[in-house]
Amino acid sequence: MTRDQVEKVFALFAAKDLEKVLAAFADDAVVFDPHYPLPEMKGKVAIRQGFEWGLGNMEKAGFTIRNFWAGENNAIVEIDTHHVFKGGMELKFPQVFVIEARGGLVTRLQSYVPYPPPGIGGFLASVVRLMWKLQGKVQ
Repeated sequence: MTRDQVEKVFALFAAKDLEKVLAAFADDAVVFDPHYPLPEMKGKVAIRQGFEWGLGNMEKAGFTIRNFWAGENNAIVEIDTHHVFKGGMELKFPQVFVIEARGGLVTRLQSYVPYPPPGIGGFLASVVRLMWKLQGKVQ
């Protein structure tokens, strides 16, 4: 994938053009993003439902590419995300997307975020982090 192809997909998200965003995805595409109610969305019906929800809550979506690596049918992109949601709430966070493509269409888009894991894994890590802070092992 080229950087131009990837930038186009994120520009369509930023423009909140749902139909053009969906046109960039294969019918059997899979999207995994922990920010959505159902993090794993398989196929265009599920992807549409997730993207309608996500874009419907945003006033402005923002993506700035920090780093980009690509092969013939894949790319990894590190992005500084800056979204403004309805009501004015802003969220700024980094994330990494792994993208796979076939025939010029996205077949897989997976987001990786710098948050702790959910469930017991995240709970245990936060308990240890607190213990280390109390013991002076971290600043």
